[in-house]
Amino acid sequence: MARPTSRRTVLGAAIAAAAGTGALSPSAVPAAAAPAAVPAADPAGRVVPASGIDNHFWTSYTDWRSGAVAGTRAVAGSRPGLVISAPSGRTDYTDPHTGRTATWEYGTWTSPVHISRVPATEVVASWNASTPAGTWLQVELRGRYSDATSTPWFVMGRWAAGDGDIRRTSLDDQSDGRASIWTDTFSIDTAAAQEGTSGLRLNSYQLRLTLYRRPGTSLTPTVRRLGAMASDVPDRFTVPASTPGLARELPVPRYSQNTHVGQYPEYDNGGEAWCSPTSSQMIIEYWGRGPSAADLAWVNPAFADPQVCHAARFTFDHQYKGCGNWPFNAAYAATYADMNAVVTRLSSLTDLESLIRAGIPAITSQSFLKEELTGAGYGTSGHLMTVIGFTAGGDVIANDPASPSNEAVRRTYKRAEWEKIWLRTKRYNATGKVVSGTGGVCYLYWPARPTAAQRKALAAFGIQ
Repeated sequence: MARPTSRRTVLGAAIAAAAGTGALSPSAVPAAAAPAAVPAADPAGRVVPASGIDNHFWTSYTDWRSGAVAGTRAVAGSRPGLVISAPSGRTDYTDPHTGRTATWEYGTWTSPVHISRVPATEVVASWNASTPAGTWLQVELRGRYSDATSTPWFVMGRWAAGDGDIRRTSLDDQSDGRASIWTDTFSIDTAAAQEGTSGLRLNSYQLRLTLYRRPGTSLTPTVRRLGAMASDVPDRFTVPASTPGLARELPVPRYSQNTHVGQYPEYDNGGEAWCSPTSSQMIIEYWGRGPSAADLAWVNPAFADPQVCHAARFTFDHQYKGCGNWPFNAAYAATYADMNAVVTRLSSLTDLESLIRAGIPAITSQSFLKEELTGAGYGTSGHLMTVIGFTAGGDVIANDPASPSNEAVRRTYKRAEWEKIWLRTKRYNATGKVVSGTGGVCYLYWPARPTAAQRKALAAFGIQ
């Protein structure tokens, strides 16, 4: 069974060579003038949580009014957001994946400085937005290092829900010689502590939105959520197993990526590589959402489960050339009515149990050798699964899209094995080389009007 190269494998290899890279321009698209430099954080006043994870998101009307605006404005309502008001500028953008050049009006919003509770080695941004045809958006990040120097603005993604105006894309080759952007992740190049130091960290950051539309129209993207997960997960080859605390299984639909082998190879070589969008589609449908018949009209009617093909197409990152861009999957899920979605990390299966207890399944990222996960029947350098519950003995119940059929998707995996392959940051590959692990990364999708129990479970991780 073919397995794609993991984003984290690429990240681990690239970091080792990154020290020699020079500073590069983070963006080819002009925007409004940059705001004042990010002020230094005050580490003495912070309480760092044991998990090493900090989530922060801007979602409320007050949040959107707190940023620096140029051509954008906050809108109130049951789901507040940010839209273009009177554009602050105009620019030409040549899409690197189509070669087409078009003119766009734009406006910007720059967040207040967020001082992370965790001096971070990695940051992953997430956004939830609607982008009608004729609009798109860009997300950038700038931060302040622990030595009081600042990063440039790094592009974290150029995104549209559709693919008729631009091709959604990450940007390669962004580095200031100290940190780099690897597809969707800001990562410190040399985070390990040197003698007498604690290692370089990112203490604070800002995010900048640039919203684009065709000139002379009243079109606008609407952004309802923007934020990031900052983390400093310690290097570890193993983790202690947590104590089982829940027996529950959620009724999540089951889809196999392998029933789509060879279909639409222009999207990451076909279904054999679609673990991420297949997992996303399972949870989207768990919440009662999904594409319409009109949305699916482009799919070959001979193909089963056309919604999985649809998810692959509309999560595809044309630079990464894959469907596994974490924020692009979350953004896709949030294109459905009244849905929220973020990328975050959890610190244990106990954390995951608290979400399952509240009725919230999760998509988790892990890598392992065949012998490290009993019953999987394969090894992988990077794979996404949908965790839907726990057995009475505490083992993990997962909808594993790498299964040969929809009927075979539901799997039970040993708790200690599964927790290790998900939470570790280092592992040995089949040749004995040390490579990276994801350290507890997961996607969380939930409705805009969650129950009180769901709201409480998410709030425990700083997600509102």
